[in-house]
Formats: sequence, C-alpha cells, structure tokens
Amino acid sequence: MSALLFRGTVIQPDGLLENGAVLCEDGRIAAVGLDVEPPPGAVEVAGDFVAPGFVDIHVHGGDGADFMDGTPEAVATATQAHARHGTTTIFPTTTTGSPEQLEAMLAACTSPGSGARVAGVHLYGPFFAADKLGCHGAEGRRDPEPGEYERYLDSGFVRIATCAAELPGAEPYYRAAATRGCLVTCGHSNASWGEMERAFAAGVRHVDHFWCAMSSVPSVAQRLGTPMQGSMEQFVLLHDEISTEVIADGAHLAPELLEFAFRMKGASGLCLVTDSSRALDMPPGEYRFGPQSDGEPFESDGIVGRQGAVLASSVSGMDHMLRTMLGATSASLVEAVRMASLTPAERAGVADDVGSLEPGKRADVLVLNRELGVERVVVGGEEFREN
Repeated sequence: MSALLFRGTVIQPDGLLENGAVLCEDGRIAAVGLDVEPPPGAVEVAGDFVAPGFVDIHVHGGDGADFMDGTPEAVATATQAHARHGTTTIFPTTTTGSPEQLEAMLAACTSPGSGARVAGVHLYGPFFAADKLGCHGAEGRRDPEPGEYERYLDSGFVRIATCAAELPGAEPYYRAAATRGCLVTCGHSNASWGEMERAFAAGVRHVDHFWCAMSSVPSVAQRLGTPMQGSMEQFVLLHDEISTEVIADGAHLAPELLEFAFRMKGASGLCLVTDSSRALDMPPGEYRFGPQSDGEPFESDGIVGRQGAVLASSVSGMDHMLRTMLGATSASLVEAVRMASLTPAERAGVADDVGSLEPGKRADVLVLNRELGVERVVVGGEEFREN
C-alpha cells in the first residue's frame, strides 16, 4: 500500500487549514499539517478541498439494490454506489419485513465488500407505530419481542437500534440495545412527551429523520385527546443529550426547517443522512422499497421517491445533502462537513476510528472540488474504484 499525500484546503472539525496536507500510510492517517513531507515513493494528490469520508447512519440502498434484498451482491452494489458520493463508513438500515428477511440482511452485511465500509447495521424496521409507517410495508410491522430482537442484538453487528416509544415492549428493547452499546433511537413514532421521557430513561439518545414520520402536538392530541401534550419534536429540542438527523435533499424539508434544525441542535447534535433507496443513481421509474421480492412499490422522479402524496425515501447521496445544507442554511463549510462525518461517527460510537482527518484514524479521505463535487475517494488508504 503506497503512502498518499493529499494537498489542498483541509477541512478539520475546528476550521479550515489552507494549503494543508494529509499524509496516509498503511491505511491510517499519519500526519496533518502545513509542513508535511512525503516519504520516498509517496503518491501526491492535489485538490481544492481535502475532507474526511462521510458517515451515513441511515441508508437503505442505491444503484438498484436495497440492503433488504439480503444478498452480498446487493450489499456490494449499494456500498459502491454510496462510495461514489463520498460515503466511506455506512450503516445499512433495515425496513419492515419478516424475521427471515432481517436475518438474511444481517448475514449479507457481514460479507466482505467493497466501496463504503460497513461498520454495523441500523436495526430500523420492523418496530414502528402502525400510524407512522411512512413508505414502509404494514405487513412486516410488529411490536418488539425479546425472542426476536435478542437474536439480532446478539449477532454483535447491530450498532444502531430504533423502535417507536409507544409500543408495548419498547422500553425493554431500548435497555437491551443500550446494554450492548448501541445508539438507541426512536423513529416512525407518534409518541407523547411522557412516552419520550420513559424512552429517554431506558436509553434513547437519538431521533430519526426529524419531522418525517414523527409525532407532533396535533398528532398526539388526535391519538390521546386533550389536554394537548408535548411530542417528539418538543422533547428533542429541549434535551441537549438527544441528537437527531435531517434528510437535506431539498425535497423532504424546506430550507427554513433545515435552518431551524441546525440552529436548535447545532453541528454537534445534528446528523446529515441520506435515507436513500435503491433508486439512487437510477433513472426515474418504479421501484420497490425494502426487499425486491415483496417490498412496497414507489416511484422515483429522479429527485425524490414518492408513494402518491407520501414521500418514499431519498434518491440522493451524501454529497448532495452536504451541498444542500450548505446552500440552505447558515452552517459553515466546516459545520456542514461535521454533520456529514464526525457527528454521525460520534453518535454511532466509531469516532475514535473515523469521521475526521486526525492522526491515527483510518485513511478515509475525500478530494472535493470548489463546488463540493466528489473527485476522489480513498477508503482505508486505498483509492475507491468500482468493480
């Protein structure tokens, strides 16, 4: 493995290093600074910006494949698609589905692949509220049962675990996931303030895709009656310990909502996620969300996925999310990159290894042009090239 020396404006967590350099040796970052000398035989790479590889904690597929297809081939296809867009660490995310489909997905994600490195699975579906399914299939939805979820958690490969807080059995599930060191999250939920309080006590520290398939004051009132109660939105905004995420594709959330989320949670409490489907990098047309065999049909117009009036996941990569967030909000370039890299790495518990350009971390490096387009991707010190 040849040493690599990147030169350009280095994007660090605390600022921009103009005319900086990043030296990578043996798959790790060896040095970052202004006066970094390349060792003999090093390959030098120049670019406008040198950035850390992106970290995606909520992502379903790409390039025609969904992780829930449950095959090593689907995993390889999707991870390569996201590497194209600068994601170097990825957490494949489940949909609703049968236990057999979830087990096949978990097994497929442990296979050696290429493209973005799989750092663990986000066990997202099937434990959703029936009235907050979004584009997920109703047949595969169910309440959490220890006999089922303990098998997934015992695999040691689940690193992020989601459940709707109001479901019977949610709190034991949260505690089981927290005990195993997972990032414990609430999503696809119509939970009230009180239910969120109990979820927080059981270990919840993150809420999935803010404003999408989540409770509001009116939706909680419709479910539980008056007096009106606080919802997930108010609970997350009031508690600094809870992070959240936005799908900044320009189709899910208007600019004022992206700005509001950024201003309320800050770059260290807000993650950018793609939540992308198999329609990423595919032409407009009809696709299935979740397993190809029986997933929910949706249509991509090349901008976003839709099931009639319901949005059905994004069709964009993390580079697009970064550009949208930067253009739509007051976030600086440093802050926007943090939300796509270090913040999700911190929340998922992998920041000691990835998420920023610091000596000792994995050599996951991007070269970006002035328009923040991805020009080169290096994963673990090796330049990404599609199979």
